[in-house]
Amino acid sequence: MDKEKYSLEFLINASNKIIYDCLTSPSGLSEWFADDVNIRNDIYTFKWDGSEEDARLLSKKKDEFAKYIWLEDEEEGNDVFFEMRIKIDDLTGELAVIVTDFAEEDELEEAKMLWESQIDSLKQALGSS
Repeated sequence: MDKEKYSLEFLINASNKIIYDCLTSPSGLSEWFADDVNIRNDIYTFKWDGSEEDARLLSKKKDEFAKYIWLEDEEEGNDVFFEMRIKIDDLTGELAVIVTDFAEEDELEEAKMLWESQIDSLKQALGSS
């Protein structure tokens, strides 16, 4: 089944340097994205309630974005990824995190709600909720 690409935008009141750290470092990611995060080479292991998933860091640019692929998708040859990009509005200076991800059509709403919940956790960790 093909996965559908979608993007969500979340305003966050924090600096791009702090947010970038939350998107790429094990300590930052374990604040909001998973219970525990480890890195070996470019493989991130995310742990939640007894389950774990591995993802490869595909690319990143300091203070701008991080792009990952789940190893399961990579092994199956799926051309999918999840990316978290930091965007600063030139006029207002407002900072947003734009999440781009893929989900199967029947799981799309659930996937969006999960990201909303995750980003709420990020905002709480940053004290910007």
